[in-house]
Amino acid sequence: MATILITGGLGYIGSHTALAFHEAGHEVLLLDNLANAEIQTLDRLKKISGKKFQFNKVDLQDDTKLRNYIKIHPQIDAVIHFAAYKSVSESVSNPIAYYQNNLVGLLNLLRVMQENNMGNLVFSSSCSVYGEVKELPVTEQTPIHKPVSPYGNTKKIGEEILQDVAQAFPDFFNITSLRYFNPIGAHESGLLGETSRTAPNNLLPLLMQKALGLRKEFKIWGNDYDTPDGTCIRDYIHVEDLAEAHVKATEYALNKPKKQAYQVFNLGTGKGCSVLEVIQTFEQVSGITLSYQMAPRRQGDVSAIYANAQLAENVLEWKAKRNLADMVLSAWHWEQYYQNKKSK
Repeated sequence: MATILITGGLGYIGSHTALAFHEAGHEVLLLDNLANAEIQTLDRLKKISGKKFQFNKVDLQDDTKLRNYIKIHPQIDAVIHFAAYKSVSESVSNPIAYYQNNLVGLLNLLRVMQENNMGNLVFSSSCSVYGEVKELPVTEQTPIHKPVSPYGNTKKIGEEILQDVAQAFPDFFNITSLRYFNPIGAHESGLLGETSRTAPNNLLPLLMQKALGLRKEFKIWGNDYDTPDGTCIRDYIHVEDLAEAHVKATEYALNKPKKQAYQVFNLGTGKGCSVLEVIQTFEQVSGITLSYQMAPRRQGDVSAIYANAQLAENVLEWKAKRNLADMVLSAWHWEQYYQNKKSK
C-alpha cells in the first residue's frame, strides 16, 4: 500500500481518481482550494466508499501553507497533480489568471517535493499541447505545435518545466505526464460526477442542462469544420477509465525498475466522435430529443483530435474499456441526481 497525495482532489477527475486509488488498496490524501470544487464531494466519496478521506484546503500558490502541509506528511510516496484551471474559453478571456494559477502552483509543488525528498509525480496534462495537428491519430511522437488556447499553453509549458527538472535531477525525480483527451461520464453509482462553481463550458454538462430544462439555449460552436458532419471531433474518454490509468501509471512508477526520469503517455480511446454524434448518443440513451442552435466557432477549439494510446497499453497495461454510450448514460444519471439534490 502506498500513500498518494492528490492535488485538486475534490475536482472532477481528482475525486474519481481518489476512489480508484482507494479501491486499489492505497491510502489517499486530498488537497484542493475549492475554487472550482464542492466540499460536498467529500460526503459523496464517503457514501460510495464507506471511507472518510483526509482532506485539507490548500492553494498551491500559497507556498508557506503547502510547505507546512508536506512537512507533516513525510509518508507520501507519490503525488498526482490535478490542481489547475481548466476551461479553454475562460483561459482565452483571462489568460493571466491561467498562467499564474497553473504554472506557479506547479513550480511551488516541485520545489516543496524536492525539499521533502518526494520524487514521484504524475502530472495531469492534456491533448491540447499538440495544438492543431496535421495527422491523426495522435501519438506521443506527434509534433507539438503552439496550443490554440492559453489553457493548452499552460499544459505545454508545464511539461517543458517537468522535462527540464527531470533532466536536471534524473536520479531523484520520476515524472509521468498523462496527456488525456476529453474526459466525460460519471461514477457508475450515479453519486459522483462533474460539478462546477462557475457556469459550465463543456459539451456534456451544457447538453444535459438543456435536457433538464435548466438552460434555454444549447449551442453547437461551429458546423463548418473540415470533418464529416462539420462539427468538432474529439476522443471522449470515460472519467473512470482515466482514473484507473492514474493508478496504473503510479504503480508502474513505484514498482518497476526506473528507466526514465520523464515519460509521457496519451490516454484516449483511439476513436474520434463529433459533437453531433455525442448529441445523437444522448438522445438514444435518454429517449429525449434535443433542440440546439448552430453558432460561430469558439476561439481556442481545434477541429479534430483523437489518440493513439498504444504506448499506455504496452507499458502501463491500461486500455480504455467503456464506450460513448456508457459515458453519456453515466453522466445523465449523475446530472439527474445532482440537479435533484440542488433543488431540495
